[in-house]
Amino acid sequence: MQETRICLIRHGETSWNTQRRWQGHENIPLNAHGLLQAKAAGRALAKEKFAAIYHSDLDRAANTAHIIAKVSMAPLFPEPELRERHFGAIQGLTREEAAQHYPDFSEHIHSRKASAEPPGQGGESLERFAGRIGAVFGKIASRHAGQQILIVSHGGCMDVMYRIVTGLPLEAPRTFALGNATLNWVSWREGQWQLHEWDKNTHLAGVLDEISA
Repeated sequence: MQETRICLIRHGETSWNTQRRWQGHENIPLNAHGLLQAKAAGRALAKEKFAAIYHSDLDRAANTAHIIAKVSMAPLFPEPELRERHFGAIQGLTREEAAQHYPDFSEHIHSRKASAEPPGQGGESLERFAGRIGAVFGKIASRHAGQQILIVSHGGCMDVMYRIVTGLPLEAPRTFALGNATLNWVSWREGQWQLHEWDKNTHLAGVLDEISA
């Protein structure tokens, strides 16, 4: 089977990124800096040929993908399974507010306890979230053997994808960057993943790196 080459991009910056708020499934748009980041990513990828661009259906990722598509002219495919992890009741709270109101779950986030369920309705454990991302990541890659594609998603999704590609355990501390609108290249062939380049940000100025997904 031929290789699938994939560029992974986290959406551009939002106001909630700068405020360190848990976004989850909340539909927060790009801020002015995020729009500039998306345009910069589009220019950086102008010479690349993509068979398809897949993106989360949340606005911050969808808008980033649409801006890049204006340059690349590749077809766009919204994919709800590429949404960020649902954080239940802590969505909309800052890191500090979440730690104050939900100290136990906040500690689980920091310790990366994969089975811990967020408080409130609709929340996903890290374990369940990773299963969702792993399934859609593999499905998209296998669909485009011999082609090059782009996937635009979220910080938490990128965290899981990196771990899938490198074999880093889900519970292991994060030791890699997750900058907004940076370029991250991986490949897939017959179920085997390979990392080529991560967090390339030479096309960006003032990239915000979010330590927590």
